[in-house]
Amino acid sequence: MAEPILMPKATAVWLVDNTSLTFEQVADFCGLHPLEVRGIADGEVARDIRGADPITNGQLNREELDKASADPKYRMQVQKSRHAELLKPQKKAPRYTPVSRRQDRPDAIAWFVRNHPEVTDAQISKLLGTTKSTIEAVRDRSHWNSANLKPVDPVTLGLVGQIELDAVVRKAADKKAKDDLKKGIVSDGPSLSPAGQAEEVAPEMVEDEDERGGRVDLKNVFANTGPAVDYDDEDED
Repeated sequence: MAEPILMPKATAVWLVDNTSLTFEQVADFCGLHPLEVRGIADGEVARDIRGADPITNGQLNREELDKASADPKYRMQVQKSRHAELLKPQKKAPRYTPVSRRQDRPDAIAWFVRNHPEVTDAQISKLLGTTKSTIEAVRDRSHWNSANLKPVDPVTLGLVGQIELDAVVRKAADKKAKDDLKKGIVSDGPSLSPAGQAEEVAPEMVEDEDERGGRVDLKNVFANTGPAVDYDDEDED
């Protein structure tokens, strides 16, 4: 057999049900053991599997099937299926960084180290197309150009897109939050009050410190202030 076929057991079920091929012929074509094919014929194996026609999916032509049916010693040849090509995993090509931009990568690495320590070296390496050794050199300041490195947003440098950067940072932040939660670490930093709540609280009580360090109710201060004097009227009187 030249190459493995798609859905070998389903194909074997179809060949057993629809042809007069021997168990050895079916086993050789599907890459199975003859006893397994016998079990399919006896209903002991692959009971719930629906048969798949190898002719329809392009893995076998009618001429090969006719030859095998006429000669029990003939072994059918698997055809290359276009469906198999579509199902093959496509390996993503490594990120290419223009030569003119490669000297900017250490600056981008420094930006990640300073602003987003939760992003892993593997994520930085994949995003910027750099190596882990370069990232470590920037982090421990053993890089040959450490004295001149300046943290710069990789989007500004044209190394990545904003959407791609946001996705990486968000993924790293979510993972860190989950890890912190497992460790029992809860963030209790200050948070801003809703705008509606702030508007309700502000008119009721506004406090400030006087020169002696005490607290002064500014609302009461202004409440005790008398009416404004019209100096023009006094001059006339």
